[in-house]
Amino acid sequence: MARLRDYKGVASETSFAVELWTMMRAAASRENLSRKGWIRVLGVDPAAAGPTGYGIVEGDGRQCRMLHYGALKVRSSKIKNGEGAALAEVHTLLSNLIAEFAPDVMAVESIFSALNVRTALRLAEVRGVVLLAAAQHGVEVHSYAPREVKASIAGQGQADKRQVQIMVRALLSMDATPEPPDAADALALALCHLQMERVRRCFRLPREAELARPRPLEANPHSAGRGASLRMGRATRGASPRIQTA
Repeated sequence: MARLRDYKGVASETSFAVELWTMMRAAASRENLSRKGWIRVLGVDPAAAGPTGYGIVEGDGRQCRMLHYGALKVRSSKIKNGEGAALAEVHTLLSNLIAEFAPDVMAVESIFSALNVRTALRLAEVRGVVLLAAAQHGVEVHSYAPREVKASIAGQGQADKRQVQIMVRALLSMDATPEPPDAADALALALCHLQMERVRRCFRLPREAELARPRPLEANPHSAGRGASLRMGRATRGASPRIQTA
């Protein structure tokens, strides 16, 4: 029993050391990328029924390279155990990818409006798990519509999956066409964000968060007193205020 306890202790210490070394390596790689002006993007293509594609690309919009890609297909036996089992698999996968590769940004495909209600709800569940994993690890998330991604990668918003696969292979100088198509879509999402980020930097455009933030109104010192006097004059008139109804 003592030997078994010692073995378990050594195994736990070894797994912790491996995990710590992986995190330190990812942090060092992330620091080197920031010096070059590169960013690392994790593209995720959530699926309602099929595989959830993922792909990790780093670059500055001109030069890009692929680090890892694939697709998660949850086995039917796990789905039978409960609807949450598939969502847990997606969450675990993304958490491991974030811990290993330390992406700066996550690019996720938005929900397509033409989907039926049942498919849209199922896709929203998977997308919610993706956003949860990003929030838990402090990763910024950007969403892109399918047509926007296709137009950015293939030059037209009506491109089919085969055209997207070919263009992704060409842009990333890959030796083989990325399979399955869900993984190619995830890589396309990452490439789309890199191109958008390059445009934003070139034209010094504000980020989405800055656009959504309300700007405070600047008070004009010369007109402050005048506006106040006008408002007071209107308020002190003898006539009763008029109430307009729509």
